[in-house]
Amino acid sequence: MTNDIEPRELDELDRTITERFPGVTVRKDLVSNLRGNALVPTYVLEFLLSRYATTTDEQTMRSGVERVSQILEEHYVHREEANLVQSKIREKGHYRVIDRVQVSLNEKLDRYEASFSNLQISQVVVDPAVVKANEKLLVSGIWCMCDIGYQYTNDKDEVPWQLRKLQPVQMSRDDRAHYLEERPHFSTEEWIDLLMQSIGFNPALFSDRAKLLHLVRMVPFVERNYNLVELGPKGTGKSHIYSEFSPHGVLISGGEISVAKLFVNNATGHIGLVGYWDLVAFDEFAGKSKKAGKDLVDIMKNYMANKTFSRGGEMLPGEASMVFVGNTSHTVPYMLKNSDLFEELPPQYHDPAFLDRVHYYIPGWEFEQIRSEMFTHGYGFVVDYLAEILHNMRDVDYGPLLDEHFELSSTLSTRDKDGIRKTFSGLMKLIYPTGEATEDQMEPLLRCAIEGRKRVKDQLCRIDSAMTPVEFTYKRRGGGQVNAVHTLEENDYPELYFRGQKQPQSDEGTQMSSTASPKAVKPAMDKANDTENSQLSRIQRLANSAKVGRRKIEENYRGVTYDGLFAPYIAGTTEIQIIDSYIRRTYQIRNVAEFLETVYKFTDHEQEIQVHLSTGKADPQYQQDQIEQLNQLAGIFQPYGINFTYEFDDNLHDRFIITDTGWELNLGRGLDIYQRFNTKDGLDPQVRVQSLRRTKAFTIHYDKRQ
Repeated sequence: MTNDIEPRELDELDRTITERFPGVTVRKDLVSNLRGNALVPTYVLEFLLSRYATTTDEQTMRSGVERVSQILEEHYVHREEANLVQSKIREKGHYRVIDRVQVSLNEKLDRYEASFSNLQISQVVVDPAVVKANEKLLVSGIWCMCDIGYQYTNDKDEVPWQLRKLQPVQMSRDDRAHYLEERPHFSTEEWIDLLMQSIGFNPALFSDRAKLLHLVRMVPFVERNYNLVELGPKGTGKSHIYSEFSPHGVLISGGEISVAKLFVNNATGHIGLVGYWDLVAFDEFAGKSKKAGKDLVDIMKNYMANKTFSRGGEMLPGEASMVFVGNTSHTVPYMLKNSDLFEELPPQYHDPAFLDRVHYYIPGWEFEQIRSEMFTHGYGFVVDYLAEILHNMRDVDYGPLLDEHFELSSTLSTRDKDGIRKTFSGLMKLIYPTGEATEDQMEPLLRCAIEGRKRVKDQLCRIDSAMTPVEFTYKRRGGGQVNAVHTLEENDYPELYFRGQKQPQSDEGTQMSSTASPKAVKPAMDKANDTENSQLSRIQRLANSAKVGRRKIEENYRGVTYDGLFAPYIAGTTEIQIIDSYIRRTYQIRNVAEFLETVYKFTDHEQEIQVHLSTGKADPQYQQDQIEQLNQLAGIFQPYGINFTYEFDDNLHDRFIITDTGWELNLGRGLDIYQRFNTKDGLDPQVRVQSLRRTKAFTIHYDKRQ
């Protein structure tokens, strides 16, 4: 396994990281080398790496990784090998295992008993002192390294398994002093890149905005009682950080949970998840068919607003942040045209009173689908070290810094301001943990915080007509201009964003848009409407110009483009089928990508376009690349309203494009109409301009299906 570790030169950031934080940094690609079949969280693997492989010396690193690999191989319990490990414990008398452990109280025997998830043993007696020191054992369990003994007795109330030693896989020390002391040695950009590498991503492949949105995902770990929603396409890593990053957070799969599990079991008095975890995240939360009892929703609303829940007549405080992540089925313009950006939530949660308690809505559609090249090979904090720092930073509040330097619009509600302050405070703790930053450095964080709450409030105004629009503006203390904040979807689709809504009122009672001055609102929206009408008219004119016929192109022509060949026949379509057995290699898949660009240009952006490809499987040595690239293609175009799907059929022969408007295009060569050119030369205009490429000889037949 260690042979997979590639030697690499440290860049300037890696050198600074490892010099300033010795012993708590690790090369992030080591985790994927180690994981293998061991389905343990990242923080477990990095905890082990922090013991044996926190070094920049290649030989020492290889030795450490080999040691961790050996530990996992010998002591990580695979569920299918449970009987074998049980046998080892019996024969040796005791054995060390790595497993997820959960403890419950056996009231009849007045003792604590542990169950081991993969080892599949239970009723193992646990010393009360161990439970007191690790209370999360009583909730949903934690990963531990345990020494399990075996001693058989004839006592029917006794089990032969004995817990001799238990060590949670997490950091035990608070290193905040050193962490804060070293922060000034990094620029803002370097520190953000360090955080990105720490969560496993290559910062060079992300824009500044994308990095900031990734950090917003971390705010619930550093901010108490923070309520976050992220909805977006599949495969963008929405839930990854909540399952892999920190032992202080718990991810609930499926989005459904009971009151007893989440808050309190009134029958036993046992406290639920919110009493023990910094963060409770609900995966797959979206889904209109999902059910939730009214009692659960009501308790959640009270907890999210008041930070307390009831146990009988007693009101108990809780500090857990709530995160709700789920997939969207439609594009942003479709949702804005037909419903709202919360449309995918179950009906019980599509409730203004519930949604008004959300501090931030992350626009999940802005994240790219996760690809292998996005992961870093650089150094970052051991995630458990960083998680422990963030856990201890929850005691700090940087919200007052906002009020010290900036003034929010008086039209904002208390909940609006609370949401903005909490997000601002969380981002400050992440990026400027010492609290030392200039107004110019704070302002982007404030704008980000305002935007996330604005996305919530604007959708509330759409859902509930009684909700009053407000002005999401701010200005610096001591004077200065009023600055408006807007969402990207507000800029991209103004004619849809404010459809049927009142415009917000400014402090002076003048109608204002969050994107422009009052005088600019109507002309901007009129222009957008004119542009949209012009686009639809152009599409209709193109569709009317489509004719049955044949087009023959000779060898070595220039000036031939997909737009010219296909635009009239795909204009106004909503479903397109591509049949071509030879979409197998990278250049052939790139042809499909360029065809999808043409589809985007000549279809209605308020509609979702379905494009389905039927093709043959590549040769075995290329098949994995084919699948990965087709999946990547689907992820790239999904945010633009083009839902690309594919299937493999090795019995195909002819090549067609078929539309739901009745057109059948018989493609002699399929989409492969251009002669080869150097696609890797980014300076060659042929890469971007089809009309400069030389053609192969081909013929297209345009037929209208009856």
